[in-house]
Amino acid sequence: MFKKVLIANRGEIAVRIIRACKEWGIETVAVHSDVDSEAMHVRLADESVCIGSHQPQNSYLNISSIMSAVDLTGAEAIHPGYGFLSENAKFADIVNKHGIKFIGPSSNLISKMGDKIEAKRIAKKYGLPIIEGSEGGVKSISEAKSLCKEIGYPILIKAAGGGGGKGMKIVEEESQLENLFVTAKSEAKKYFGNDELYIEKYFKHPRHIEVQIMSGKNKTVHLGERDCSVQRRHQKLIEETPSPVLTKEQRKELLEKTVKMVEQIGYEGAGTVEFIYENGKFYFLEMNTRVQVEHPVTEVQTGIDIVKEQLWIAFTGETALKQTDIDPRGHSIECRINAEDPALNFQPSPGTISVCHQPSGFRTRVDGSIFQGCKITPYYDSLIAKVICKGRNRSEAIQRTLRSLDEFVLEGITTTIDLHKKILKHEKFIKSNFDTNWLGKEKFY
Repeated sequence: MFKKVLIANRGEIAVRIIRACKEWGIETVAVHSDVDSEAMHVRLADESVCIGSHQPQNSYLNISSIMSAVDLTGAEAIHPGYGFLSENAKFADIVNKHGIKFIGPSSNLISKMGDKIEAKRIAKKYGLPIIEGSEGGVKSISEAKSLCKEIGYPILIKAAGGGGGKGMKIVEEESQLENLFVTAKSEAKKYFGNDELYIEKYFKHPRHIEVQIMSGKNKTVHLGERDCSVQRRHQKLIEETPSPVLTKEQRKELLEKTVKMVEQIGYEGAGTVEFIYENGKFYFLEMNTRVQVEHPVTEVQTGIDIVKEQLWIAFTGETALKQTDIDPRGHSIECRINAEDPALNFQPSPGTISVCHQPSGFRTRVDGSIFQGCKITPYYDSLIAKVICKGRNRSEAIQRTLRSLDEFVLEGITTTIDLHKKILKHEKFIKSNFDTNWLGKEKFY
């Protein structure tokens, strides 16, 4: 196994990776910005290197600084976590050309699957159903108008090189098209450095379902699916597994087709293939070539340590998992806890945590990087912790999650804990009668 791994990330995912490395007996190197010098991931790592100021482009997105930290510490591999440089093909290529192992797929596959248009072509080629829309980038308003008439409104404009809701616009009718097309193009250029757009049919009542895969050179396995339909502005808040809306037949078809596609493209590592689901049909959405924020809900459900397996695949080229050994049971739920105020339109809530009591108990897990006295800065994503609970069935999983959220005490900042409790108690969530647009229509405050 690797002797030393550098984690090119921060926060709870850096802590998560450090823990997996320690269980393999691997020494760890944390990198950090100036404001993160006292952060949990820095405290837990064997070594740490300051790589720049608090602006992400000067630290966690600074490839040259990260590579200097590798040279300084003698790390053999880099784990990128999620976000930041995790799906940056240029970074993966530079890492590998320096003789360092990038813990993830090849730069070529990151590039192909990171381009939404190319990924759609690949999915179609290998048998996954795709959403009706443009075959490639849409260059002009006139081309967009012609395509939209053919597809039929409403339609969705999306950035070819992006995600997270940036550069994404819903167009209900032709009179809105020109203005939203120009706005989406501007956002795409600003956030991704690529203003290419494509157009798809818009689904009014979709579920968001994704499949977790682990793949080596000669074998691909799935770890089941996750339902990620509780979202706010295309950002996931709650994930659960298995999806409560799928039949056994639908699940079997979805998982088998996904594994087949991933095997055929020669993927290595952990990955997630995401789908839109509506009226009993699946449509390929995208593939994330990294570990997901929501990976713990699958780990709790299956008993498989995804991050440790990532490390093993990176070292050996093969997965040690067998499909017949994976036997998910019960039901698991994950809640993302953010330092935000839902009553004030999710305004960020930086500050110092004065009181921190995290939940525990039977089948309750908390992934985070917080502690009493730690400072939540305004410079990075507001995710501070994740609460993951498992029950014998969905009803017990909901009750256990509510019990755990009641135990979670954080003072000094405002969080989304109370919102999660409201959602979990809501009749529509309990009956699983909701879609990805639900939260935008409900008034919880």
